[in-house]
Amino acid sequence: MPDTAVTTRSLRQTLGYLHWVYNPFQRLDASRVYDLLSTYAATEHALYLNLGYWQQAGDLDAASEALATLVADTARIGPQDRVLDLGFGFADQDILWARTHRPAQIIGLNITASQVEVARRRVAELGLAGQIDLRHGSATEMPLPDESVDKVVAVECAFHFRSREDFFREALRVLRPGGRLVAADIIPMPARSTAVPRLKQRMSWRLVAGKFAIPPENAYTRPTYHAKLKMAGLDQVEVRSIRDQVYAPLHRWLAEHPDTVKRLHPMARLPARTALRLDAGSVYSGLDYVLASAVKPLKVVG
Repeated sequence: MPDTAVTTRSLRQTLGYLHWVYNPFQRLDASRVYDLLSTYAATEHALYLNLGYWQQAGDLDAASEALATLVADTARIGPQDRVLDLGFGFADQDILWARTHRPAQIIGLNITASQVEVARRRVAELGLAGQIDLRHGSATEMPLPDESVDKVVAVECAFHFRSREDFFREALRVLRPGGRLVAADIIPMPARSTAVPRLKQRMSWRLVAGKFAIPPENAYTRPTYHAKLKMAGLDQVEVRSIRDQVYAPLHRWLAEHPDTVKRLHPMARLPARTALRLDAGSVYSGLDYVLASAVKPLKVVG
C-alpha cells in the first residue's frame, strides 16, 4: 500500500478515535466501534478483546483464555457438536476451542467485516478453515436453518445485539432440542438504595453503554435477564454474576502493568490511564457481569 494511503487511513482512524472517545454527543454503532479498536488488543500474545476471567489467571492473556474456556465448559462443547459462535472477534476463542474441545464444526457470525477478514486469515494460516467457518452475519437474523446447531455461544457481545431478546429467539430457533445457549454478558447492577452510590452506578453504566453501543432495550438486571430467557422458550435457565472475578482483578492487574496500555491505540491510552487512577469500585459500580446458560427443551413425543 502506498505511504499516502497508509497515512490517510491512520489519520482517519485517529480522527475517528477523537470523535468516539472525546465527543460526548456521539453514538457509534458496534461495528464502527470495533473497526476503531482494530487489532490494538491489550493482550500480549493474542487478539482477545474480552475482559477475562481472573479466578486463577495471572495475566490478561490467561484471563481472556480462561473466560473462553469457562463459556465452552458451561456449554459442554464436545467432539460431536456443531457450535455457533456469535461476535467471534478475531477468532481467538474459536482457535482455542478447536484445539481443546474439538467440536465437529464451529460456525461464526460477526457483523464487523474488518474482524471477519482478519479472523478468516488467521484461521486459514493455522490450517483450521475446514473446522472453523467464519461468516459476516447478524445474531438477530441468523442465516442458518432451524435446529441446525448443538450449541450457541456469545462471549462478551450479546449486550450489543438489537435486541438481546431477538438473539434469544433466534438461538432457540437454530438450536436442536436439548441444545445449549451460553453467554458471557454485561448488564447493569441493581440500583443502590442511597442517592450517591446510585448516581455513581448510573454514571458508570451510561458511560459504558454510550461508548460501547449498548442499546437501551438491553439495560436490565439479572432477574429480568432470567425472565427473558424463560419467555423466549428456553429451559434450565441460570444467570449468575461473576463480576468479582472480572472487573476488580482486571483493573488491579492493568494498574500494576502500565506498559500494557501502550498496546492500545494512542488515542485510547489517555482515557485508559485516567480510569486506572480511579478506584475499581467506582469505575465499575454500575456494571454487572453474568454467565448465562439455558437449554432448548426436548420435543414432547405423542
